[in-house]
Amino acid sequence: MEIIDVWAQLVTARFAREPWLATLLHWTGQTEGLPLPTPADLIKEMDASGVSLAFLSAWRGPAGDLITNDEVEAAIDAAPDRFKGLMSVDLNDPMGAVREIRARSRSGKFIGVRIVPWLWDLPPNDRRYYPIYAACVDAGLPFCTQIGHTGPLKRSETGRLIPYLEDVLLDFPELVVVGGHVGFPWIDELTSLIHKFPNFYVDTSAYVLHRLPPAFVSLMKGGGRERIMFGTNYPMLTPSRCLKQLDSLGLDDATKEAFLAGNARRAFAL
Repeated sequence: MEIIDVWAQLVTARFAREPWLATLLHWTGQTEGLPLPTPADLIKEMDASGVSLAFLSAWRGPAGDLITNDEVEAAIDAAPDRFKGLMSVDLNDPMGAVREIRARSRSGKFIGVRIVPWLWDLPPNDRRYYPIYAACVDAGLPFCTQIGHTGPLKRSETGRLIPYLEDVLLDFPELVVVGGHVGFPWIDELTSLIHKFPNFYVDTSAYVLHRLPPAFVSLMKGGGRERIMFGTNYPMLTPSRCLKQLDSLGLDDATKEAFLAGNARRAFAL
């Protein structure tokens, strides 16, 4: 089956110096620090586990870029058949963000926008996001965010789904929203939003599959079978490590195919 990884990043030295990273590395067991992989390194990992396409994320925070859109674009140019990009923008520069989304969406290299709310300490219903949502709708791009608790020692409240993300889904019914990192411990809220909003998706990045919460696996087999997508959060986790116990989930072939690639192709209009 085809496999698409909807959350990966080619970490820069700037990213690797962030003080909050130490706690995240503790969660993933990387005691020797975070590697700085090249596009070729990631492709090698993808080939080893059968991943055909990875979405590379830029990272922008209030202090500046940790992974720039230009750096993501350069990686895509190195292997355009294996990578697509998720751009990031500056919430404090709304018109600059809108222009960035419009310009980069035309190239076909970027297929979504990602902003990590805990990095800004701003929940997604903050007014500073709203020009970005309008630009995403206008450009036909999904908005990708993080939901649930944070691995780094940052507030998890910004990843709570109700009321913050629900407000966004109500205010922008045309917007496709992808919540990354499962949403634990608010799985009931996640289930509610999946049933309520047809344009809301979630990915399993930052989790090895055999560690998914049981209620989340039940959602994968039930009402969420067309909304849940595979992701890794590479290089914090590799595709092979995430997929190692895929069969332990007990997914039928149609559900497995949707989870590994079909839902991503639909959500991101590939």
